[in-house]
Amino acid sequence: MRTEKEKMLAEELYIANDEELKRDSKRGRKLLRQINQTTEDETKQRLTLLKELFKQTGESIYVEPPFYCDYGSNITIGENFYANTHCIILDVANVRIGSNVQFGPRVGLYTAGHPIDAAVRNSGLEFGKEIEIGDNVWIGANTTVNPGVKIGNNTVIGSGSVVTKDIPSDVIAVGNPCHVLREINEEDKVYWEKLQAAYEEEKTQA
Repeated sequence: MRTEKEKMLAEELYIANDEELKRDSKRGRKLLRQINQTTEDETKQRLTLLKELFKQTGESIYVEPPFYCDYGSNITIGENFYANTHCIILDVANVRIGSNVQFGPRVGLYTAGHPIDAAVRNSGLEFGKEIEIGDNVWIGANTTVNPGVKIGNNTVIGSGSVVTKDIPSDVIAVGNPCHVLREINEEDKVYWEKLQAAYEEEKTQA
């Protein structure tokens, strides 16, 4: 017979009030408490704790406390990740985050779901659906990403969005529900590279 954890990670109905899952949750809470108590002078210690909390990470990641998650052990993060304060990741299913991803304050990734039928829901059964975020993604403040969502590479999600469905690569998407506003195009590249060049020129003249 499969364990409740195996059912959970298979995105099937499971019971969270299980001894193995309670042990995993306790481990995560302990590490979160330690992470959230680190100071601005203890960033190396914080990084060590984050690498212990998460399933896998790149070498360079930064998470501004406080940070919250369910287990941590179901979260995979690429290189050069940044999460601003009050990030929440409910990882009852796998969460995969690519490289060069930035989160504004109060971004929430929620894999957890509950049955619509009240009687089944009240029995304690729940489920999760994986969330996947590609490379070079920027997610604005106060954005909610719902269970089962995939966000493509190079995409920008506007602040306050509620992402209920997949968002493709190379777009700006905003709103509730989040929808594609427009594609990111060559004009964007030219505009921002011009500003970058001006910044670099000013530095050389300083």
